[in-house]
Amino acid sequence: MKKKFDWQNLKSGSDIRGIAIGENTNLTNDVVKSIAISFSVFLEKTMGIKRENQTIAVGHDSRLSNMRIKDIVINSLSSIGVNVYYCGLSSTPAMSMAPKILSCCSAIEITASHHPKEYNGFKFFTLEGGLKSYNIEEILKIACNEYFPKSSVLGEVRNVNLMSKYTSVLKNMVVKELESKNPLEGFKIVVDASNGAGGFFAKNFLKKLGADVSGSALLEPDGNFPVHAPNPEKKESINFISQLTKENKADLGIIFDADVDRCFFVDNQGNPIVKNKLIALVSKMVLNEHPDSAIVTDSVTSDNLKEFIENSGGYHIREKRGYQNVIGTAKYLNEDKKRCFLAIETSGHAAFEENEFKDDGAYLAVKVIIEMVKLKKRGLNLFDEISEFQESKESEELRIPMDNSQQIEATISKFKENYKKIRGCEIDENTPEGVRLNFKLKDQQGWCLLRQSAHDLSIVLNIESDIHGGIEKILQDISVINVDK
Repeated sequence: MKKKFDWQNLKSGSDIRGIAIGENTNLTNDVVKSIAISFSVFLEKTMGIKRENQTIAVGHDSRLSNMRIKDIVINSLSSIGVNVYYCGLSSTPAMSMAPKILSCCSAIEITASHHPKEYNGFKFFTLEGGLKSYNIEEILKIACNEYFPKSSVLGEVRNVNLMSKYTSVLKNMVVKELESKNPLEGFKIVVDASNGAGGFFAKNFLKKLGADVSGSALLEPDGNFPVHAPNPEKKESINFISQLTKENKADLGIIFDADVDRCFFVDNQGNPIVKNKLIALVSKMVLNEHPDSAIVTDSVTSDNLKEFIENSGGYHIREKRGYQNVIGTAKYLNEDKKRCFLAIETSGHAAFEENEFKDDGAYLAVKVIIEMVKLKKRGLNLFDEISEFQESKESEELRIPMDNSQQIEATISKFKENYKKIRGCEIDENTPEGVRLNFKLKDQQGWCLLRQSAHDLSIVLNIESDIHGGIEKILQDISVINVDK
C-alpha cells in the first residue's frame, strides 16, 4: 500500500523537520516509518548499497519525542533487514562522523536543531558527508510514492557509545596541538549546552583536559528547554551565557544549540562574539595560518566584515543562505584549485577544510580554545585579534510569512523592479540571492537584503546600519515598496 503525505511541509533545506508533539503533529508514526525505510531505499538506489549490506547509525538530541521516533526508525530499518547501531544521545557532528568512526554506510540524527520542543526531524549522513536539498526531496518522494521492501530476516541492532569515540578524537587533537596532557589547566571556561546534547563538552572534554568548568549550566538533557530556547542566536540565550561568563570570571563562554552543530562565544568581559564578529575572529585565525584563503560566508554578512577579511589578507565570497550551500561553494573552490579553508555562517555553522568541511560546533569551539591557549603563552589575548573589526551599530531580521513560493518570488521580483523609488540606495548586483541594497546617505549608512527563507514559506529582511537610528530610516525609506502580502 502506498504512503501519502504532504512531503513539502516536512522539507527544510537539507534537513527534514516537522511537528512531533500535539494535535498538529505531522511526524506521525506512519510518516516516520516511511521516511526511515525510504532512506534505506535511497541508499540502495543512489549508492548501490544493498539492504542486506547496510548498517545505519541512529542517534538523537534531547527532544521529548525522540524515544518514540528512534524506536520507530530502528524497528523499521531492522524489519527490512538493515543492521542498526544505536548511539543514544549524540550530537549531529558526532553522527556525521559515525560512518567513518563506526565503519558503517550512513547515519541518521533525529533532531530539529534550534526549533521549539514540539518539533523534531532528521539529518542524514553518508561517508561523503551530509545530504543535499535535492537528496531530501528524493527521500520524501520515495516515502510518498513507493511500495516498500520486505525481508524475512531482521537486521541486528547493537548499542554503541559513539560520543566517547568522538570526544576522544577532539581530545587527541588538543593534546597534539598543545603538546600537553592537561593543556587547559589554569583556564576557566563556562559552557551553556542549552539542555541539549552538548553537556559532554564540559564534563567529558574540557574538564578532562584540566579546565575549570564550574559555573557551566544547562548541561543535562531536557527536551522541555526550561531556561531558554536551544538557539544561540536568541537574545535571551546570549544574555544568559554572557551573564554566566561574567559572574564566574571565566576566560571564555561557549553556548551550543541542541544538537551541537552551532556555537557562539563570550569573551572574558562578557561581550558576545556572535554573527559577523564570530566570522571575523575565525577568519583571522584561518588567515594567520593560510594567507590568501577564500572565506565563504552566507549572504547576510556585513560590508565591514568583507573589508576586515580583505585587510587580513583573504578574499570574501558570499553564498546563498544555508550551511550546505556555503560548504558546497567552499568545496567547489578547492576542487577548482582556488584555496578555501573556511566556510562559515552568521548563524554559527562553521566548517574547516582540515576537518573535511564537516559542520561541527564542537570542532569550532576546540579551534578557538587552542588559539586562546597559544596566544596566552605569548602574552596575547584571543580577542585582540579582532580589535580592528567594526561591528554595525544596529542589526535586525524581520520575517514575513507567505502563502506559497509563487508569492515569495513575485514579492522579491517587485522589490527589485521598483528599488529606484527608494531614497539614497544602490543595488548590489553580486548578491547570491534576493535583492541587496546599499544605503549611503548620512542618516542611513547601511544595507538591507530581501530574500527567501531557507527553511519555510516566508521572506526575510535583513538590515544593518553603522549609525544609531539608521535601521528606522531605512525601513521608512523602503516602505514605498509594500513587501507585505
